[in-house]
Amino acid sequence: MALKVELKPGEKMIIGNCVITNSDQRTKLFLEGSAPILREKDILTPATADTPAKSVYLAIQIMYVDQSTEKLQRNYFELVNDIIRAAPSTLPLIDQINNEILTGDLYKALKIAKKLIEYERGLLSNAASGSAGLSTDG
Repeated sequence: MALKVELKPGEKMIIGNCVITNSDQRTKLFLEGSAPILREKDILTPATADTPAKSVYLAIQIMYVDQSTEKLQRNYFELVNDIIRAAPSTLPLIDQINNEILTGDLYKALKIAKKLIEYERGLLSNAASGSAGLSTDG
């Protein structure tokens, strides 16, 4: 079954190691195959990876696009170890990400890394407001 992607005018996406930029009109694409695909809203750059969790996401994103974990393995583990030391409560999310990487599902790892970014945002917000911690209500 083909993946249907609709792009807004000027929207970008990555397919494999190519950046696709839409023209000035809405476009509908049907993609078949197994190349890594990321929409613009899911793409981070080194400039936008400005927090530890975003740096983890960027490392996974590069692994996903390159379809290889070997190149960034050391960097990735340094990043997650730093996060765990600074915020041990992130360990369950890090464990989920690691499991997806180990099973080769880098896209799922990216999805969980987005949750890590949201969790980090909450931690930083609570730290800025002086709150004692995050609510465990979900």
